[in-house]
Amino acid sequence: MQVPGSKSITARALFLAAASRGVTVLRRPLVSDDSEGFAEGLRTLGYRVERGARDWTIEGRPEGPPAAEAEVYCRDGATTARFLPALAAAGEGVFRFDASAQMRRRPLGPLTNALRDLGVDLSHDEQEGHHPITIRANGIKGGQITLDAGLSSQFLTALLLLGPLTDEGLRITVTDLVSAPYVEITLAMMRRFGVEVGREGDTFVVPPQPYQAADYTIEPDASTASYPLAAAALTGRTVTIPGLGSGSLQGDVRFAEVLERMGASVDLAPDSITLTGNGRLRGLTVNMRDISDTVPTLAAIAPFADAPVRIEDVYNIRVKECDRLEACAENLRRLGVPVTTGRDWIEIHPATPRPAGIACHGDHRIAMSFSVTGLRTPGITLDDPGCVKKTFPDFHQALGELRTAWGL
Repeated sequence: MQVPGSKSITARALFLAAASRGVTVLRRPLVSDDSEGFAEGLRTLGYRVERGARDWTIEGRPEGPPAAEAEVYCRDGATTARFLPALAAAGEGVFRFDASAQMRRRPLGPLTNALRDLGVDLSHDEQEGHHPITIRANGIKGGQITLDAGLSSQFLTALLLLGPLTDEGLRITVTDLVSAPYVEITLAMMRRFGVEVGREGDTFVVPPQPYQAADYTIEPDASTASYPLAAAALTGRTVTIPGLGSGSLQGDVRFAEVLERMGASVDLAPDSITLTGNGRLRGLTVNMRDISDTVPTLAAIAPFADAPVRIEDVYNIRVKECDRLEACAENLRRLGVPVTTGRDWIEIHPATPRPAGIACHGDHRIAMSFSVTGLRTPGITLDDPGCVKKTFPDFHQALGELRTAWGL
């Protein structure tokens, strides 16, 4: 099954392209509401972004945004809402950022506090620690900062990406970090654009070294791949995801290992994943701190396991598009599945789900995950099926084609 390009890699590539000297070509970027919102934000900041049928071309400017003033609407995109203010802060001008009601609720404070520590003139226009914000940019000298990235690794990524645009570089000491594999994606991509980040224990050392424009191919989204992989494990079918494998930058390919622990057969090649299910799932306890975007996927198939499924150390999913921990519990209870939760864990007991309406809470991952449940539970409906546009606009069509191919 073909999976769309990685949301995380597309966002980082757009930032790096805008921050590089010269013209960058991005091959097979994700085309979705999130990535289009990021590209629109760059255009609002004055960058030249040209979209072709399969490739996007961006003309970069290491000095910061070409525009001297701009108002950027970040939609629902967390990467847009967190990365673009950091990019704007490196330039000169007055830049205001706002976002959807959903994104306004999500935290921004650790990042904006760090930018203030670097001397950036930044104000929260309504609620401290949240959008909307106004930045009166005058470049950034650089220096030493301390960051708590325990709620989102995106705060660290934004500062890492910003570092080469400062006069003296950055030394970022991290006191807590969630979703560490996403930071590894950032470091690998910065290396591809010509900047090597050093590491001294918990401190990242970013040199003030210009990015170099690149011709860069976006790999498929590993978080999105979790849905067809889970579907095959649940129904006893086989699926192959081309373009993802042992050579992937994305930590979420490890979701296949979770399914393997539950009884599926997994062939992880350098550039593909093939999974064959046997229609039976084993219960397990699993720490998903580093692959937390796939928690709803596992929760949605957990009722079919032969023993409880306990997912631990995932507090950060409470501050995603919605409180995903509670959304999973709510919807499983709607399906008649026994569930218990704590601050950072959820335990799901075996049950035969009954048909019910799923409350998506505007969250693409809730909608796609419980669509997979529907492969074994006819009659499940979604109150907001269109919210999948955030990362996979054609998801329902693709799942329908998979269902047909498998004879379900």
